[in-house]
Amino acid sequence: MRINLYETLFILKPTLTDEEKANEVAAVENSIKELGGEVSATNELGMRKLAYEINKNPRGFYVVVYHKSPASAIAEIERRLRYNENVLRFLTIKYKTKKEQAKFEEFVANLKGTSAKEESAEETAKEEATQEASE
Repeated sequence: MRINLYETLFILKPTLTDEEKANEVAAVENSIKELGGEVSATNELGMRKLAYEINKNPRGFYVVVYHKSPASAIAEIERRLRYNENVLRFLTIKYKTKKEQAKFEEFVANLKGTSAKEESAEETAKEEATQEASE
């Protein structure tokens, strides 16, 4: 089972309360984890005006979830989003090339508040410490 890098953007109805929005985001994150994925970061972009009305809604609450998941999980995640009445639209993007994967890591690092270079340096330091400990 190969794990790929994905970005899932979904738009929630503007009429939801903050608590309902948090519950919907948590439900998507739990779905990803339940299907064998790992949520790297979540970015709530907030309320934005839509280019055109969707189900008579001129605005929507945008959320982006960056995750690492098996390819087989994406169909189920999208199925759950499709049947959720509070989701107006959704889009899943797969990061394929090394350049795209580097951008993915950069986005996640920016959301977590560290730079990608610092993160890779930390990983290298951890690997070196592990190697020294095993010797």
